[in-house]
Amino acid sequence: MVKIGILQTVSYSSNEQAIKNACRLLKSLGKNETDIVTLPEQWLKNNRVLDFDKEFIDIKKIARDYSMTVIPGAFYQRKKFRFVISAPVIGPKGDIIGFQEKIHPFDYEQKLVQPGRKAKIFKTSCKIGVIICYDMVFSGVANSLVKKGAEILLSPSRIVRRGIHPWHLYVQVRALENRVPVLASNVENYRFGGKSIIVDLSENDGVMIPKLEAQLCGQKAKSKEFNLKKYKKSRQNRFSDSRKFS
Repeated sequence: MVKIGILQTVSYSSNEQAIKNACRLLKSLGKNETDIVTLPEQWLKNNRVLDFDKEFIDIKKIARDYSMTVIPGAFYQRKKFRFVISAPVIGPKGDIIGFQEKIHPFDYEQKLVQPGRKAKIFKTSCKIGVIICYDMVFSGVANSLVKKGAEILLSPSRIVRRGIHPWHLYVQVRALENRVPVLASNVENYRFGGKSIIVDLSENDGVMIPKLEAQLCGQKAKSKEFNLKKYKKSRQNRFSDSRKFS
C-alpha cells in the first residue's frame, strides 16, 4: 500500500508567504504518513526559479523529516541558453532526485520556453510519472509513462476556471486508458479554478470505471491510500490488446 496526496494552493503576495502556508499543509500530510504528494504548476508569485535547492529548502526539510516524496510544482527554469518549465522531484531523503520538463508548452508558453523531450520515471515509494498541466491533453505522454513502468501519475497543473470541466475529463480518461490512478493538483484564485482531483479506478464485472475520490476547494491537502497491485492485471490485459495499424 502507498499513500498519495495532492495540495491545492491559493495566491499570496510573496513566494515566502506562499511556501510557508504550503509547508503547513505538507506537514499535515506527513503526519498522516503520506508517501508522495504533488503541488500545482506555477503557484508562486515569481514562477521563475533560479535555484530549486534554495527556493524549496523548507520543503526539502519536510520531505526528509517525513520520508515523503514531494513534487513542489513546475516552474520556469533556465538551462544554459534556454528556458524550460521544469518539475523537480524531491525524494524522501530531502534531495532533488530529478526533473520532469513540460513536453507541451501551452499557447503563449511556446514563445518563452523549449519543450521537454523525455517522459521520465521516478522510483521512491513506487514508480511515478509526472504530467505537467497541458501534457495531460496528449494521450501519448501518459501512455509512454505507464509503458515505462509508472504505477501512478501525478499532475502539477494550472487550469483556468472555464477549463476545469474538460480538464477533469482528461484526467479521468488518462486513468481509464492506462489503468492507473491519477492525482492532479491546481491553483485556486480569481483566474484559476482549483478543484484538484484524485481519480481512482474500480472494476465491476470486467468493466473498469474511473472514480472521483476527492475534489478540493480552497487551500487544502488530501491523500488516499492505494493498493497499486490491483490494477496490474487489467493494465497488462489492456496493453496486450493493442494492435499496430496505419
